[in-house]
Amino acid sequence: MEQYLSENYTKEMRTINLYWANIVALFLMIFIILIYGIPFYLLWNKQDYIAILKDAFGGSYIYTSALIFFVMTLGIILHELIHGITFSFYTKYGFKSIKFGIIAKMLTPYCHCKEPLKVKQYMIGAFMPAIILGFLPAIIALITGNLFLLIFAIFFTGSAAGDFLIIQLLWKEDKDSMVLDHPSEAGCYIYKKI
Repeated sequence: MEQYLSENYTKEMRTINLYWANIVALFLMIFIILIYGIPFYLLWNKQDYIAILKDAFGGSYIYTSALIFFVMTLGIILHELIHGITFSFYTKYGFKSIKFGIIAKMLTPYCHCKEPLKVKQYMIGAFMPAIILGFLPAIIALITGNLFLLIFAIFFTGSAAGDFLIIQLLWKEDKDSMVLDHPSEAGCYIYKKI
């Protein structure tokens, strides 16, 4: 497939700077807190949020901290797994074409698809964790008034900042172009038809 792409397409590398992605994530987190938090407060303003948080931490700080660490770690693993599962729907070899790892210098987990995908398919795979772990929990939190689900939604929408930056790199590309994950950088190669 790569030989076909190299003969019939031009190749461009597109990457994001992980340091920049982390800065964007901080600013995005402020925006998300406002976007999710204001409607949540307006809908559920009769709740005493300080009391809810005190009750949560009223037991053992060690237990609560361990629980938060466990939930966040599990969420990070799920984030990458969601990328992999979504990408695998579009690959010839399914989940065999998916690789997981960690970029050591930034302690950043990643999901790498070893097969090229169409731009639209790649963007769906990049966006899916934000939908499942961010947007949907936020909607449920707004409906139910669950503060902890809201915090989870804020964290995992913000953790998709790198994915949003990748999507932004591809947004204006021809949807018939192909995208191949970069094997060692946060980014991809775009193959455009000659």
